[in-house]
Amino acid sequence: MKLRKRLLAAAIAALPFAPAFAGALPDGLMAAPAQPMSVEAKAGLAARLDARRAAAGLDSEHGYKLRDAHPGPNGQRIARADHTFQGLRVFGSESVVVTDENGEIVSESSSERRNGLDASRAAKAAGKGAPDTTPAFNAEEAIRIAVSRSGASVHRWKPEAELLIWPVMKTVRTAEAANKPESKLNALDLEEVVDHYELAYLVKTRMSKDKRPVFKDTVINATTGAIIKQWDALQTVTGTGNSQYNGQVPIQTTLSGSTYKMLDSTRGTGGQFGGMAITNANHAPESNPTPGNVYTNSTNTWGDGQQYISGGSTTNANGQTAAVNALWGLMNTYDALKNVLNWSSLDGNNTATYIAVHVDNNYDNAFFDPGCKCMYIGDGGTMFYNLGSIDVIGHEMGHGVIDATSNLVYSGESGGLNESNSDIIGEAVEAYARAGGTGTSIPLTGNDWMMGKEISRSGNPLRWMWKPSKDGKSKDAWSSTLGSLNVHYSSGPNNRMFYFLSKGSNASSSSEMYSSYLNKQPLAMTGIGTDKAFRIWFKAATSKFTSSTNYADARNKVLQAAEELYGVGSAEAIAVKRAYAAINVGTDVDEAGAGGVSITTQPNSITVAPGGTASFTVAATGGTSPYSYKWYRNGVQVSGATSATYSFTAQSADNGAVFNAVVSDASSPVKSATSSNATLTVGSTPPNELVVNGGFESGTSPWAGSTGVIGNYSGQTAFEGTRFAWLGGNGTTATETLYQTVSIPASATSANYSFALHIDSAESGSTVYDKLVVTVKNTSGTTLGTLATYSNVNKASGYQIRSFNLLPYKGQSVRLHFNMTEDSSLQTSFVVDKVSLQVQ
Repeated sequence: MKLRKRLLAAAIAALPFAPAFAGALPDGLMAAPAQPMSVEAKAGLAARLDARRAAAGLDSEHGYKLRDAHPGPNGQRIARADHTFQGLRVFGSESVVVTDENGEIVSESSSERRNGLDASRAAKAAGKGAPDTTPAFNAEEAIRIAVSRSGASVHRWKPEAELLIWPVMKTVRTAEAANKPESKLNALDLEEVVDHYELAYLVKTRMSKDKRPVFKDTVINATTGAIIKQWDALQTVTGTGNSQYNGQVPIQTTLSGSTYKMLDSTRGTGGQFGGMAITNANHAPESNPTPGNVYTNSTNTWGDGQQYISGGSTTNANGQTAAVNALWGLMNTYDALKNVLNWSSLDGNNTATYIAVHVDNNYDNAFFDPGCKCMYIGDGGTMFYNLGSIDVIGHEMGHGVIDATSNLVYSGESGGLNESNSDIIGEAVEAYARAGGTGTSIPLTGNDWMMGKEISRSGNPLRWMWKPSKDGKSKDAWSSTLGSLNVHYSSGPNNRMFYFLSKGSNASSSSEMYSSYLNKQPLAMTGIGTDKAFRIWFKAATSKFTSSTNYADARNKVLQAAEELYGVGSAEAIAVKRAYAAINVGTDVDEAGAGGVSITTQPNSITVAPGGTASFTVAATGGTSPYSYKWYRNGVQVSGATSATYSFTAQSADNGAVFNAVVSDASSPVKSATSSNATLTVGSTPPNELVVNGGFESGTSPWAGSTGVIGNYSGQTAFEGTRFAWLGGNGTTATETLYQTVSIPASATSANYSFALHIDSAESGSTVYDKLVVTVKNTSGTTLGTLATYSNVNKASGYQIRSFNLLPYKGQSVRLHFNMTEDSSLQTSFVVDKVSLQVQ
């Protein structure tokens, strides 16, 4: 048996680069690689989703089909489920479901395109509802039609045809935008709605023509054979190449016997080669490239740092340089995602990938191939040098992340967001690599915010992130025609959004960083840094986006991610609103401290019985009084609801409705603030509150433990009222505990536990020093379950509502525990308020 040694090899190609981060990993955004969902876990989730289907009023012909899953934070799992009708997938209609360690659903982010599907006679007689689900021809015929329309004849991968329900979408204006001129439309003025449904085949062909790949996705009407839609499926950097000017870098290789291999088995497992690998395609044609063999060498010094000489050897020092570029880029991409976000490899499950270099001859492109979950790189030709630059490799690997998660359709606005995601990851990886490729954050400096500049023979990059229109084709802002552009150009506005979110804008109209859509104070929006911006974007793209997410939906879900990470009304959430407003997606808002309006009392989610009064209240501060109020139900303004409190008689049909308010002041121009959402639950009986004195307004009873933390102390504020529980904040070694005993009835059908939590800290970085552990214990003090662990890493502006399902503890008397531990220096405060356990 041959023993293998893993070495860091010297290689001639790039900038000085330190060994991979070897310290303790942070409690990052995502968890360690998870095992595939068990049969029992899938069955449990399927049952919970089915219950949600019934509650939404959808009949048994509707269903869910679990697709894939990846790890989430704090033991959570993020699963994706396609919506089905009569067993067929409804294209673009899906749910992203976050579950806790017990399999309970924490949240569901969905794109709903199934609600109009109705197979009843009445619906069909009215020309509505569902199409007949029996096709007029089989999948083989659908493939034949798609191939005939592709213009190609040689298959790279076996073609696939899926029978599905195709929602034919149309764009309509909101009521408020009915009379707006086209030039004044904002992305949030339009909505995509289902016009009708067609039975269709989605045919995926991966072919070649004239030595060029022809990857197409084609939608064919399964009754008439007509082409409904077709788009290019090859995810490229759009005809560009990357230079290899990176100086001398260490790369991770493997020694097998006396031979060194470009196989990094420390990053990723499984895959085709058992680790991250660089292979020699040795001029295999672009139309049907093969990876070839893993690079080998008799010494552990690789490459000559020079552009590949066309027609020369692909294995000598000059030919090895392309491989050095690729491995260095792949290592940094893996490390940036792992060390910053705790996201392992492309799929989050640490599956190894590979890059094949020297594709075709003088090939001016690079692409990610979803068939092999790998990347192919050309040597460059007339326009580009070798395409292995750090940002281009990060870009292509970014396609792998989307392929494993939201799978954004590579067409229209979703296709532009797909490309923008790759540009964002490419820039983040470049910044991480230029800073040494170590640590747990993305630095603000180091990247040039120009995609592919190094590979360009002309010196012009592929894309300018801050001013996309500099290329003459990309757009700086959203318009109603954005979706008709090539996806590399429709990515422009979102790239600009991310630049502004990271670095801010400029108030001078002569600056390339100026946006005329920013009209609140200050006129130059404040950026939050690349690290926070990247964390927010990645969370939204991997755990909230669906395949059909467009710009308006992206804005809403990126905002949700910011609020979950940093708090509702936080500087980070405000920056998201402003960055999207800068590209004509949503309206601008004032920053905190700029004389704007801010919400001080958020509307609360409530449960009432049918016929009971549902009441929601909002309060605000700042700006110029008097305030005006607008209440919204499920995103639609409620006529006549113009007071700080909105009340009405609840009916069963109101169950699940979501409400929020917009508060505006009397200044000119008007300043506004939007509240968080509140959900109305209409049950047969009102809920019973089990926690006594959950707002701490009535002293300390019946709380037990370190009850001295309860009070009204300077330095912190209450979520509601005047009192709160302030655990921590000592700046010295301390342990504090607070708990209350409750009895959950055995007859309970729901047990919703929630509390408001604010965390601030003098600690910095991503190392955990101080913790608050929330547990459920029996009356003897034995821990029955840990609900959550919070730390100084989770500090955020404002309060956040934390909710948990305690139904598994019904029939028991339990203690609801908050246990805080603080180390010897630098305070962290965990401020708790509005503790509630409502059962029915």
